[in-house]
Formats: sequence, structure tokens, C-alpha cells
Amino acid sequence: MCDTSEPTRQRLARQYPATLVTADLNELLGRVDAVIIAAPAGTHAALARRCIEAGKPCLVEKPFALTTKDAEAVAAAAASRKVPVLAGHLLLFHPAVEKLKVLVAAGELGQLFYLYGMRLNLGQVRQDENALWSFGPHDVSVALYLLDEMPVRVAAQGRCYLQPQVEDVVFVTIEFQSGVLAHVGSKKMVVFDDMEAREKLRVYDKGVERPPEYASYGEALTIREGDIFIPNIANVEPLAAELSHFVRVARGTEPPRTGAADGVRVVRVLEAASRSLAGGGAPVTL
Repeated sequence: MCDTSEPTRQRLARQYPATLVTADLNELLGRVDAVIIAAPAGTHAALARRCIEAGKPCLVEKPFALTTKDAEAVAAAAASRKVPVLAGHLLLFHPAVEKLKVLVAAGELGQLFYLYGMRLNLGQVRQDENALWSFGPHDVSVALYLLDEMPVRVAAQGRCYLQPQVEDVVFVTIEFQSGVLAHVGSKKMVVFDDMEAREKLRVYDKGVERPPEYASYGEALTIREGDIFIPNIANVEPLAAELSHFVRVARGTEPPRTGAADGVRVVRVLEAASRSLAGGGAPVTL
């Protein structure tokens, strides 16, 4: 365990007396086989490059970096040194999100029209990152994972209510080339609610039917409503699944599911959203 805070080191040393606790990153790198980087967001890229230079596989917590340039530098270093790097996109290890991917890939939902996400938990209020960079990596990584494409335009608006210059409320609109705006499909609708203890995923047999011969007449559209299907979702903690995967990545038995390239893609979207946020919500083209 490496931390720059003396009180934190003292607490961890008491809690885990058999564990090396140090403020020296070089000492840490000399004693471990792999590293998890869970530090202030602005340090992620530099710490990742230090790990890569030492030949240590690393899991970089979200956000992967705070600029596309830094994210690309980490990815380039990882590729050059052939050191595996995992981007901490936790929700991609959620069994409900994995099931969503299966439904989308199998065409169960029909043509996707839009994705809509809300995060209503305050979580930890930070001084070094706003709501976009704190929560956005989760939603953006899921959208890119489900749609398997990059956005073409991003727009964002936000407000600072709790701290000056740190937006704690942010609304982001992401537009894709396919026309998807960012889970309602032409055949079915899916709702993923992680606050539900057991029924986290509900598939609604609900959609809009439009006969081809009346394609231009709105009155020919009919709403179809059918049954609600609740898939059986494995009771797996996403963090445990992610860390188990990282251990296998570090041992060389699996390639990263969310590698450095995935980290770069998410940061590119978030950076575009930041530019839009700074510009009062004007759309930014990727």
C-alpha cells in the first residue's frame, strides 16, 4: 500500500500489520507484481506510466485520465512495453449490463433508438473532479460497450451548487452515427435499476409498430404492449468480478476486457463533454 498521507498510512499499518505501507512508489513497485491505482484523478496517468515503466500490470480506476493526450500516452506506453493496463470501467463487469449486451447483440430489442441514464445518489463530493468526471465514465463506458461505436457529437450543461467551479449537476447528450442518442428499442424496452435488490433488469415487450406501406403516415403507428420479462441475473459483485479479472490479466491468462484503448475512448468523449460544458452547452463534434 502506497499513500502520501501520513495519517492514512498509520491507519492502514494498524489495520493491516503484515502489509507493506509506504510513501515511496519505487519501494512499492519493487515489492509487487501488479498495481491498482486508486488515487486523485489528476495523478492517474502519471502513476500508470510509472507502473508501465516498471513492467507492472495496472488497473487504473476511473477516470482513466483527465485529458485525451494523457490517456493516449498511457495506451502508447502500454503497447510499447507490452504491459497490460486495465481501465476501471466497473459497470462492464455488472452481470445485468453483460445481459443487456447479450440482448442488444442478439437483436432482442430491435433497432435501438436511445439510451437514458440517471444517477441519483450524491456519492462522495470531490474537489478535484466534477460530476461529469466522477460519474460520467460509468455511463459513457456502458453506452460505448452496448452500441459498439463512437459518438459523433456531445453536448453538456451543468451547474455548480455546492462548490464554485465544480459542477455537481451535469446533463450530457451523446449522439451516435447510427442515430442513437445515448434503452428503448423498436421491439422492446429494457430498464436497468441497480437500486433493486433482486430484479435489476426488466424487459418490457413494448414498442411501436409501423407497417411498411404506411411508412409516411403517423396515424398508422400502433403501440404494442405485452408481457414483462425479468431475466435471472447472477448475484455477482461487479468489483469482485473486475478484481478477479485483473488478477488473471496480471498473470497473463486473460487479455484485458477493458484495456487502455477503452480508457482512451471514454476520456475522449468526456473531454468533448467538458469543452461543451465550458462553452455553455454548445455541441462538440468528435
